Amino acid sequence: MSVKKMDRPNSGIKCVVNSCHYYMSGDYCAAERIEVQPRNAADSQETDCATFIPEAKA
Repeated sequence: MSVKKMDRPNSGIKCVVNSCHYYMSGDYCAAERIEVQPRNAADSQETDCATFIPEAKA
């Protein structure tokens, strides 16, 4: 899944994973869309953000 990084936060999505490429200061997500998996999760412990990409180290 190819996801574009926007120059503004995606309103309505809170993200505290500051090691993600799409993370924006203030706990925002700049991904144009996200994908959460797996399909048959029973609770939040079983879910995973498939959009996550590690931020490149400078």
